Amino acid sequence: MMRAHAQLSSAVAGLALLLAQTGCAASATPPLAPGGAIATLALGSYTCEMPGDAGGAVGKPVPDYAFRVVNSSSYKAGGIRGSYLFVGDRVTMTGGKLKGLKLHRISAGFLREVKPDGTDGDLRCVRASRK
Repeated sequence: MMRAHAQLSSAVAGLALLLAQTGCAASATPPLAPGGAIATLALGSYTCEMPGDAGGAVGKPVPDYAFRVVNSSSYKAGGIRGSYLFVGDRVTMTGGKLKGLKLHRISAGFLREVKPDGTDGDLRCVRASRK
């Protein structure tokens, strides 16, 4: 019985070595999603605005883009619930009123619209409250 156990252990060790050498063994950490790690935005209300000018208001509110992150990867805008995907530093609204909107996370609570060419646009959204 002991000899059979030793042979089995040796066979398992040999198989593990073969798998590791051929790249078939499970890695310790799974690979990241294309574009970076998947994350969620901080819960709360985000107000959006366009830049103001030197002689007027600091920012011009754009209420049509305001949204509230309600849980995990869900948001509400204009009373309509939607979903978003946050990968790396990019947020894409995948459902709801803002579907198709792409945002660049500059820092925690600060997002900037991504233009079709991939550069940052003027619209900025800031986390205004935790509710």
